[in-house]
Amino acid sequence: MHAPGDEALAQLAHDTGRRLQASRDMLVTAESCTGGWIAKVVTDIAGSSAWFDCGMAVYSYEAKQALLGVRPQTLEEHGAVSRETAIEMVSGALVHSGATVAVAVTGIAGPGGGTGDKPVGTVWIAWKRRGGYPQAEVFHFDGDRDAVRRRTVAEALHGLDRLL
Repeated sequence: MHAPGDEALAQLAHDTGRRLQASRDMLVTAESCTGGWIAKVVTDIAGSSAWFDCGMAVYSYEAKQALLGVRPQTLEEHGAVSRETAIEMVSGALVHSGATVAVAVTGIAGPGGGTGDKPVGTVWIAWKRRGGYPQAEVFHFDGDRDAVRRRTVAEALHGLDRLL
């Protein structure tokens, strides 16, 4: 599968925004491997302030703990790229914002940083609605850093559409 281009990401963000506005939801993003790219594509849409609350780009363990409430034990036992961390990130994003819907991403975009059990392209994405249970899914994307990040943004938005 090819990485989506700018137009495809813009269309996905537009569709997500329409659904958020229709359900009167506000979105928060917590991004590790995408560096705020999800927040960027949704805020490229005029009027996104009606349904986008805030976004956090959290790369360090310290930022994940301070801004999202990820527990140090979670990071020590499971690592930043794990189901457990993604779930704590998405839950913390809702706690620390006024949003009603959240998405969190954490992964290894490359080119380095991969291991045998977590190769480059491994990405955990979690979604949660305020008051609901988090959902998390692992993806294994092929391609270079840009391709991994683009596919992560696309899957994050697809998951929001399913949640809404």
